[in-house]
Amino acid sequence: MKNLSLFEKIISVILLLTVIYAIYVFFTDSSYFDTLVEEDGFYENLTSAFLFLTSFTLLFKFFKYQKYYGALWKVGVLLMALGMFFGGGEEISWGQRIFNVQSSEFFKENNAQQETNLHNMVVGDVKLNKLIFSNLMSICFGIYFLVLPILWNRSAKMKKLIDTFGISVARPVHIYIFIIITALILAPIDHSRKWEIWEYAFALIMFLIVYNPLNMKEIFSGEKNS
Repeated sequence: MKNLSLFEKIISVILLLTVIYAIYVFFTDSSYFDTLVEEDGFYENLTSAFLFLTSFTLLFKFFKYQKYYGALWKVGVLLMALGMFFGGGEEISWGQRIFNVQSSEFFKENNAQQETNLHNMVVGDVKLNKLIFSNLMSICFGIYFLVLPILWNRSAKMKKLIDTFGISVARPVHIYIFIIITALILAPIDHSRKWEIWEYAFALIMFLIVYNPLNMKEIFSGEKNS
């Protein structure tokens, strides 16, 4: 925590307190816990909010620093911003329930929850949520959090490639927070929707990484990328 700024410490404390709160409610009021982790519930809305915030932070940095970097940097930063924005929209089904918008016939027939989103789509007998957004994304997140920082630190070629595409790399403190929070969520909570809390933690930590990545000087410094 000593490597974090005051703002980052505040955000990290908020994460810890909200996770501890979820654990407390799980053991003291199961019906209220169900409400917290339901669709468009407290934690799902927080997930969406931090994914959008991460996306907007990337866009802010893109417009601030894009003149200093090449086309690949622009593509990388914009793709990451788009990915975070897409995730935020998917979490709340693009505001469908907020604005009381009915799903089209296509989504009613092909979406497991009859919602306007892609991650609950069913192709044949295959649920995309399980195939892509659970299995595949879990592998990608593992590579991003655990492998990418090692490659950035130990391989000059990989470091240059990662920086060229403007990919924000997690600092050790981000990884420690992620591991601790994951253990806090998965160990004590025995509930099918505990992953809603984990997704919220992931979104908040992604915001922290983008806000102040390990390679801040290399990709968000205002210096020419050589």
